[in-house]
Amino acid sequence: MLRLAVPVVIVQLGQMTLGVVDTIMVGHYSVVALASVALGNFYFVTATVFGMGVLMALDPIVAQAVGARDYVSVARGIQRGVLLSVFLTVFSTAIMLPSSPVLFMLGQSAVLVPTASAYTLVSIPGIFPFFAFVVLRQSLQAMHRLRPIILAILLANAANVLLNWAFVFGRFGMPEMGAVGSGWASTISRWIMALALLFMSWDSLRVFLLKWQHNITQLKPMFRMIRLGAPIGGQFQLEFGAFGAIALLMGWLGELEMAAHQVAISLASFMFMVPVGVSAAAAVLVGNAVGRGDHKGVRRAAKAALICGGAFMTLSAVVFFSFPASLARIYTVDLAVASLAATLIPIAGIFQVVDGLQVVSVGILRGVGDTTAPMVTSVLGFWLVGIPVSLYLGFVAGMGPVGLWWGLVAGLVSVSLFLGLRVRTRLARGASRVVIDDDIAQGDWLSR
Repeated sequence: MLRLAVPVVIVQLGQMTLGVVDTIMVGHYSVVALASVALGNFYFVTATVFGMGVLMALDPIVAQAVGARDYVSVARGIQRGVLLSVFLTVFSTAIMLPSSPVLFMLGQSAVLVPTASAYTLVSIPGIFPFFAFVVLRQSLQAMHRLRPIILAILLANAANVLLNWAFVFGRFGMPEMGAVGSGWASTISRWIMALALLFMSWDSLRVFLLKWQHNITQLKPMFRMIRLGAPIGGQFQLEFGAFGAIALLMGWLGELEMAAHQVAISLASFMFMVPVGVSAAAAVLVGNAVGRGDHKGVRRAAKAALICGGAFMTLSAVVFFSFPASLARIYTVDLAVASLAATLIPIAGIFQVVDGLQVVSVGILRGVGDTTAPMVTSVLGFWLVGIPVSLYLGFVAGMGPVGLWWGLVAGLVSVSLFLGLRVRTRLARGASRVVIDDDIAQGDWLSR
């Protein structure tokens, strides 16, 4: 688990670092820029997270095919992922174009909306490389080939730092664009990341990409893949939507509250990338074990993932409790924002452990092809428990930002309990391979 999880964690942290750099750069530019990027990035993720989840269907499809040594299905999965990326780009673009009227409709500040909308619009050219990178990343992870992903992430991060410095502050002869410049930096960095990954992994992927499979455009297997991935996208949308709803509610309270929330949630999200990486490793190892019919291996991988994810997030919680003010000052020089963020960071420490366990459980279930239960759980935990508690504590009880975050704690505890029970019952009855194509092939497809 650790041999696979550690490189995957590096990848997840590298992707998260792109957003952290944006936040830190604009945080040192102005409070309005920081809050605008928070709002614009929220809109971008809202528009793309469902598509990212749909493409996560490649986890069980490719991982189980690799375990079964069924390389025809590996090729079909990757090629269908590329096709889906094109359709999902069109879908997400249609959502992002009307960002300004939508944000005004959601009651966001007139001070923030123009800049946030401009940030969103310049992010549109980065949608396709974002999806393409997900396809390549998930496929390579399932094949345990992580070195090209790490190198591509490192290259993209180096470029993102320089581009943010140039576009936000007007360095290297570039115009000073503030928050919008950060959006351009992210878009260009996504293209660099996707193209670099394709180039560096071409030796591994060309055998699956150059020999185009005859039936990848058939509707029945494509709909099966979408049916497997859509609940993942729905679960991502519901979970992110719950956190996004808290961000919108913070926007109702004011620019200061929104900026402080962005600092605290960015920090929490950065640490969260570790169990997300463990979750991805769990999906791969569980999927590989399912593909080769190793039911004991499925349970061993699940147990190892839960131990790794839970242990790290416990350490993370200790850090959040011990140094909240110091952590907040990393993100902003504004004393009021840092002070309010420092009151939220310890609450993030409380939900770190359960948040880690729930996302690892999602990865385990994804590895066995169970994608519906996490989506249902998100509805129950986040939207029937978490959001109502946030609304009550934040506005009725008058606790403001702190009350909104305690609602997140309630929702995450509920989700973690539900998913933990589902993992236990699901693994107790064994798992069989996900079927996408009726003519599942075995062995070396290159010799056919």
